[in-house]
Amino acid sequence: MVAVVWVLAVALVLCLTALGVTVRMLRDARREAEQLQETVEIQLVETRSNPRAVHAAGKVVTKVVEAATRAREQGVGRMLVASLEDFSRWAAEQRAAIGRMAAADGTVTIMFSDIEGSTALNASLGDSRWVRVLAAHDELVETYVEKYRGLIVKTQGDGHMVVFSTPELALSAALDIQRAFGAKWNHSRELRRTPITVRIGLHTGTAIERDGDYLGQNVALAARVAAQASGGEVFVTDEVADACPGDFTFTPVGAVELKGFDGEHTLWRAERAA
Repeated sequence: MVAVVWVLAVALVLCLTALGVTVRMLRDARREAEQLQETVEIQLVETRSNPRAVHAAGKVVTKVVEAATRAREQGVGRMLVASLEDFSRWAAEQRAAIGRMAAADGTVTIMFSDIEGSTALNASLGDSRWVRVLAAHDELVETYVEKYRGLIVKTQGDGHMVVFSTPELALSAALDIQRAFGAKWNHSRELRRTPITVRIGLHTGTAIERDGDYLGQNVALAARVAAQASGGEVFVTDEVADACPGDFTFTPVGAVELKGFDGEHTLWRAERAA
């Protein structure tokens, strides 16, 4: 009987020891996961200053597990070749899509958007939470860009540059984006905790397409229009207002000077018709 008791005691000690080791391993694993998450979030903040890095980062994150599987099954050499082929194919498709955005007359409607007061908001929230707010913001903007068949040319910080084939599609997207940000219950938990306001500017004109980007004076003009707006507003130029049907109303903002452009320019505050 004594021997049995000793055996049970030893077994109990071993079980408790194993349990303690397991708990420590789980605690260490959790700590490493939290540190990795924080590192990734900080790196995401840094990559947002590089538009192409941001776009590529989204694809990289979604492919991590697949890449690990391919490495085991194919070997590193074959996996790298396949990954380069995938990236080249994606880049070619992106350039082709940008080239198709121009209307029959060669014009595109360019939309710029950014978060009002983003620098101060980032400072008050801290980088980790700011990244989560940005992710929720980006998801909302991209939802309506896709709905109205626009194409995100690039992002920088909290801003987007998007092109549409017609002014109507661009204006519909812009107003739906503002409506969604202004709604109380239609966005993510992060945006309910941290409401943000976005300013948007639109302009229609010809632009130079090069290497997956749009360049030229009309692009710069659209950016200046967005800078004139306040959070929650959509400002447009004469070209956009004149091209849109009666589904929208336009209130004159007045003649303003735009940095880098001569003379004064008439801008309009756009809204949906009642």
